[in-house]
Amino acid sequence: MTAADADHSDRIPRTSRTPRTPRTPRTFEALVAEAEAAPTEGWDFSWFEGRATEERPSWGYARSMAERIARASAALDLQTGGGEVLASAPAFAPLTVATEGWPPNVAKATALLHPRGVAVVAGPEDAPLPFADEAFDLVTSRHPVSPHWAEIARVLKQGGTYFAQHVGPRSVFEVVEYFLGPQPEAQSGNRHPDRERADAEAAGLEVVDLRAERLRIEFLDIGAVVHFLRKVVWMVPGFTVDAYRPRLLALHERIEAEGPFVAHSTRHLIEARKPCR
Repeated sequence: MTAADADHSDRIPRTSRTPRTPRTPRTFEALVAEAEAAPTEGWDFSWFEGRATEERPSWGYARSMAERIARASAALDLQTGGGEVLASAPAFAPLTVATEGWPPNVAKATALLHPRGVAVVAGPEDAPLPFADEAFDLVTSRHPVSPHWAEIARVLKQGGTYFAQHVGPRSVFEVVEYFLGPQPEAQSGNRHPDRERADAEAAGLEVVDLRAERLRIEFLDIGAVVHFLRKVVWMVPGFTVDAYRPRLLALHERIEAEGPFVAHSTRHLIEARKPCR
């Protein structure tokens, strides 16, 4: 969820080792009302400060992405969200383009990236990329909904690189299954790093780096859970407070009595290259 490591804030705030300041108890209704009123556009997760924490992957995606994009001649960032992760780069390739499919994010990304010379292209996430063959020597993405390997391979130049951080299998499923009950393993099998390696290789790419980690998340109050589910809408499809009020109230009481609700995200870093003929 944010840009990476220490670089910026579009994920749940990082885990802190400093003692937390005791919070004044707040009612269920007050916490839920505040979460429902919070905006959900873009991938700025700074609203979670003091409400939730998430460990960061050890590899530092945003920093590594920025280093690569500064060296590239033509770069493409797929499913850029509100542009927050890409905008963390101090310098861009001479030609840098971003794509995004959700209209509120398109507007936010355009406002953030256009002044820095980055074009934002709107289009459905499952559509073919509107670029010529071998147009880019670097393609990046952080948390794409689904990587379209054939299209990524098509738009990469020979010797070009796809560098991305993906969401792994059963990420934050403690939250999902609290509301929806046990979910089949097959539901998230297509996010497994081994499956993605095979799909990338089937598209003609060579995977040169693949690392995975499981990371602790703590939700400190029920407002954080509500805002998370409103923002990451695919976790519990159709989520509304009214539809899940009894479960939310029960979870609120559990957090107040026992402490943070703990979940785990899964992430993997993947780097793949297009071979030179």
